[in-house]
Amino acid sequence: MHSDLIGKIEKARRYAQEPERITIGELKATFHGGNSDHVITLHGDHWSCDCSFFRMWHTCAHVMAFQKIFDPMLAPAAREATSPITSTEEMVGALS
Repeated sequence: MHSDLIGKIEKARRYAQEPERITIGELKATFHGGNSDHVITLHGDHWSCDCSFFRMWHTCAHVMAFQKIFDPMLAPAAREATSPITSTEEMVGALS
């Protein structure tokens, strides 16, 4: 194998062990949920999902799973849930 290519393969292996080197700014993916497929997008620090739960809460299990999987590669604002309800008291009130 060509020595330049060997060096690049070794470098790629090192990089793969350091996911914090990557910052994801744009993402579009299909999430195979329990009941149906959902389209998840990340644009800048803003997530979206086409599931009905996301429409109300601005976050969902699909987005939270992506946040967990890609955590070291996300900007700090994209790592957090995007729900407009920020405190436990507000959430309890919303569910009452």
